[in-house]
Amino acid sequence: MLYCLPYVVVFLAGTILPMFYALYLGFFKTQLIGGETFAGFSQYIKAFKDPLLWNGFGRVTLYAVIQVPIMLILSLMEALMLDSQRITHVAVPRILLFLPYAVPGVIASLMWGYIYGGDYGLFGQVFKAFGATPPDMFSQKLMLIAMMNIGTWIYMGYNMLIFYSALRALPEELYESGRVDGASEFRIAWSIKIPQIKGSVIMTLLFSVIGSYQLFNEPSMLQVLAPQTVTSYYTPNLYTYSLAFNGQDVNYAAAVSLVVGLFTMIIVTIVKLLGNRWEEK
Repeated sequence: MLYCLPYVVVFLAGTILPMFYALYLGFFKTQLIGGETFAGFSQYIKAFKDPLLWNGFGRVTLYAVIQVPIMLILSLMEALMLDSQRITHVAVPRILLFLPYAVPGVIASLMWGYIYGGDYGLFGQVFKAFGATPPDMFSQKLMLIAMMNIGTWIYMGYNMLIFYSALRALPEELYESGRVDGASEFRIAWSIKIPQIKGSVIMTLLFSVIGSYQLFNEPSMLQVLAPQTVTSYYTPNLYTYSLAFNGQDVNYAAAVSLVVGLFTMIIVTIVKLLGNRWEEK
């Protein structure tokens, strides 16, 4: 029990207490005239009916549905290629693929914001070199794709390393028996390797879904370059931040943050249940 004490203290101070404090703040309402008054559940009911919040939820849900599968499939392909034993000096590509994860999300968003620039960035220069008009990556249609690309670039190597570690832990006898039976490398990967690392796939899927609903760095950095596209309610986290620090409505921001947390937990629970069913097959 004594060994668990540091974790319990950190968990209470870093997770439980802030949650209860946010819950407490959500029961109050601060007005210019009248000060802080008890508002009951009105702030939470308002959050559940807030169209701006659900607008952001719809956007991050679309982000998760498209970006997460693409990123995990690419990560899995990278791990399988590194584990195929057909690449010499595996440490070099492994480090290069993992390198983007070492770049902070804020820096990566600023870097890609410069690359996307139509007049001065890499995209613009390449398209102009061929006499073509560069796509406006900061438009309403392409902004979410631009953010998906940034998220994939950052986290693909991180997930690859988890898959690669799981693959390296598998006994070699499984592969050898498949090769003796004449199975191709693709068949070995599909029928032996991937089923053996289902647990790692589900874990990365859960982390990626949670990360999608916490999308904040990319929109907050690109908002400076495209304020007409990235609104203050572009994602739920950005909306909560804007309410608290730009709108000075801390009480409503606390209520919104708990609704965001509740919705995210529901989505993660559904994904976890579906993952368990797949793992038991």
